[in-house]
Amino acid sequence: MTRARAMSATIKLPYRTRLILAALAVFTFFMMGMNAHAADAVDGVSTAKTAKAANTTLSEDDKKCLECHAKPKLEKILADGKKLSLYVKPKAFADSVHNSEGCEGCHSDIDAESHGKEIKTVANKRAQSVEMMETCRDCHKKAFKQYEDSVHSALLQEGNDKAPLCSSCHNPHATPISKNAAADHVEPVTCNKCHEKIAKAYATSVHGVAEGDEALSCADCHRTHNVKAAGLGEHLKKECLSCHKDTVATHKVWLPNTGRHLEAVSCAACHSPDAKRRVNLRFFEARTPQTDTEKVGVPQFTRLANAADGANGSGLDSRALWSLLQEFSSDVPGGKTVLRGRLEVHTGAEAHQMADKSKAIKECDTCHRAGAESFQSVMVSMTGPDGRLLRHDAKKGILNSAGSIESVGGFYAIGSTRIKVLDILLVLTLAAGIGIPIAHFSLRWIFRRSREKQAAMAAVSPGDGKAFPNDRRSSDNPPN
Repeated sequence: MTRARAMSATIKLPYRTRLILAALAVFTFFMMGMNAHAADAVDGVSTAKTAKAANTTLSEDDKKCLECHAKPKLEKILADGKKLSLYVKPKAFADSVHNSEGCEGCHSDIDAESHGKEIKTVANKRAQSVEMMETCRDCHKKAFKQYEDSVHSALLQEGNDKAPLCSSCHNPHATPISKNAAADHVEPVTCNKCHEKIAKAYATSVHGVAEGDEALSCADCHRTHNVKAAGLGEHLKKECLSCHKDTVATHKVWLPNTGRHLEAVSCAACHSPDAKRRVNLRFFEARTPQTDTEKVGVPQFTRLANAADGANGSGLDSRALWSLLQEFSSDVPGGKTVLRGRLEVHTGAEAHQMADKSKAIKECDTCHRAGAESFQSVMVSMTGPDGRLLRHDAKKGILNSAGSIESVGGFYAIGSTRIKVLDILLVLTLAAGIGIPIAHFSLRWIFRRSREKQAAMAAVSPGDGKAFPNDRRSSDNPPN
């Protein structure tokens, strides 16, 4: 007991000391509250008065708007039952490129007198974003025109609810001011939202791990607004060559028929060594270098390909392919539809798995051998009205069929693809082309003496009784 009292006596503080400590505690909590309040003001999480103080560069009208819209919990219940946040960070908007336009610049349809009092029905968040795109068009006419010509816009026109909109990539209330608008205005990892598999593949590629000037963003190859379908024409190969300008020269050192390879083989087919490859037989108008395009509103390719494939859907054979060629050739005035083959990879993710050039495929027998895996998968494609490829599988034996000789004429080269039937037929054709002239001249030489003898006999024969000029028995020179 004595020991307990002694301990209690040692920790008991004087009244004045306890009073001072209490005052310090109250002051400390007060300061912590002030700091938190100031931090909230910086992020726009504040009351109306703090929002005004944080936005000294905003107009008075915009500050009035932010008296309500700077509240993080401000939201609207939509027709589908979901909530639409109406919160705008004051500082982010003050620093944005749209600050000069002000709130009314984009929301001119809002009446300040009735705003907040009248209920405006909005179906859902996407409907709101689609409606606001027309506002973007007013100022960004060039970018909007590019977007309308893109594969993203084509998806929107089809009613695809995942098609990117302006607000999918750009935050209108926090678009930073930058000279490099195309790159810096885009929200971080925007492309990853829809192209997650491709983004993961690209992150480990030779381009994805590059740093500094060699580092590439999606827009460097695919552009920002006028994004074209990956399978459309040769535009992506041209993007590769725009950086790798010495491609032809460096490949000529070791690659036979360099020009032919670069034409018929995609870059990824060799530079993504772990990818699976296939042959893509593409429809072309014979008189133009452009791929044949399906007409808008006339989905013939899919309909005809499905009909030719049959009920089992096992893939097009050579006869079905020939039938398709005739159908589309009839639609080309004064022209002809042909197929041109290209070796490419199966998926978009594989196309982005570009490895260092030291790992690129250089062994010829990867493709140039009997039963090569690259030729076991074949598809037929045509460019759709929106630029995306319309595809249909073909039977792998289609390349070995004599009936497809003309179909693969633009893709086939003797001995290079190991299509044995075509190799044999072409050898026979070449042999006939060379052998017939040789046989003709040989026979002429063999029968030359026989022809000369017959000509001599004809010269001395009585014929029709007329004398020949060299005949010494003519009447002008009678015998002695």
